[in-house]
Amino acid sequence: MSILRLDWKYTTTELFSSLSDIPWAVLLDSASADHCDSRFDIICLDPIVTLVTEGSHTEISRYRDHSLTSSSLSQINPFDLVKQELSHNFPVQKSSTLPFSGGAMGSFNYDLGRKIEKIPAIAADDISLPAMNIGLYLWALVFDHQAQAWSLVHYGNEIDAQTSLTWLQGKLEHQSNKAQFSLIGDWRPQLTKADYEEKFDVIQAYIQSGDCYQINLTQRFSAKYQGDEWQAYLKLRESNKAPFSAFIRLPQGALLSISPERFIQLRGEDIQTKPIKGTSPRYPTQEQDQESALQLAHSAKDRAENLMIVDLLRNDLGKVAKAGSVSVPHLFKIESFPAVHHLVSTVTAKLSPQYQATDLLQACFPGGSITGAPKIRAMEIIEELEPSRRSLYCGSIGYISQDGQMDTSITIRTLVAIDGIIHCWAGGGIVVDSTAESEYKETYDKVSKILPVLQA
Repeated sequence: MSILRLDWKYTTTELFSSLSDIPWAVLLDSASADHCDSRFDIICLDPIVTLVTEGSHTEISRYRDHSLTSSSLSQINPFDLVKQELSHNFPVQKSSTLPFSGGAMGSFNYDLGRKIEKIPAIAADDISLPAMNIGLYLWALVFDHQAQAWSLVHYGNEIDAQTSLTWLQGKLEHQSNKAQFSLIGDWRPQLTKADYEEKFDVIQAYIQSGDCYQINLTQRFSAKYQGDEWQAYLKLRESNKAPFSAFIRLPQGALLSISPERFIQLRGEDIQTKPIKGTSPRYPTQEQDQESALQLAHSAKDRAENLMIVDLLRNDLGKVAKAGSVSVPHLFKIESFPAVHHLVSTVTAKLSPQYQATDLLQACFPGGSITGAPKIRAMEIIEELEPSRRSLYCGSIGYISQDGQMDTSITIRTLVAIDGIIHCWAGGGIVVDSTAESEYKETYDKVSKILPVLQA
């Protein structure tokens, strides 16, 4: 393990702007947010292995000296394959003071849940994004907001680190002109209001019959675009300042996430998840804004909705946690973001020693905060009612470091730009006392700092 302290004055976005068009370049970005979960920005590029899951196969591509050396297909469960490749490429766990010191990083689509549970195939699979896009990286750039300092961390020795730094500096010197991002036409919602209300009524019938307690119903917005997706990300980042922001450049497109929600963090044996359930809009005047937050904090409906998901996550964590270690240190805390206030709870546990980060991720995937309860029945109803598969939306972006540390987001407030079309989603949990009008409005509240920002 080698860590080079870099006397750089770059901001994270200045640095990544020179790298954002390189395939498999990844930025995990705390967006300089003044938030308890914001401390580190992490940049990875130049993977030694990529894992791309489509259908029943994962393509394993191996690289040496920045060139492809071999490619093969595997039918192993994608989560198990990530575990296997981590073990193969990082045979010795090396301790580090940084959150990521080489390892796996990338995206897991919501639909990877089909590898865990048997879900019927009804919704259209109409976005050509692979279900899993993971790179294995020997090194990373890490910016510590507390220390205001850059480091290059390498799993290898100091010579390896210097070689990577020299290669990186060559990339930074070659800046290319990037085409300005713009939409070609308006955002198109996939559901009309009448469509939404019809699906809402079906969910209420399921709830009344005791089939489920909560269903997260989503709608998708799409628009044609031109230009550089990184420029779009910069606009969204500035407007949202979300602690789990991310940009991933893939060979076939780009993933832009401004998520406020942590999915699973693992530090040593300590697990934390922070489900969001409950939303109210922000207002320009302080009095209105405080009233909105206060109403959310005391909303019996939102608290009940949040508690259902806390119980679901306690159950998911219990599959891999030490007996008796699951606890809920914080219930119904208000966290405020530029577009909305959210009701956030914190669930913690200790990982049982026979399990690793990938086992933990699989045990909880997809996150209960974006399915409903009970989880499997909720996923079946979502498949029945939503016209298209969710793709990356409600999946996860994050890392599993070679030393076993993990941090992942829930990919809400997340966009997929592929084949000249950019897609964005919004949804919310429907419970017995929800109203169609308020739930429909909530979907627009959640994208109020996304759709207009890119339309401008």
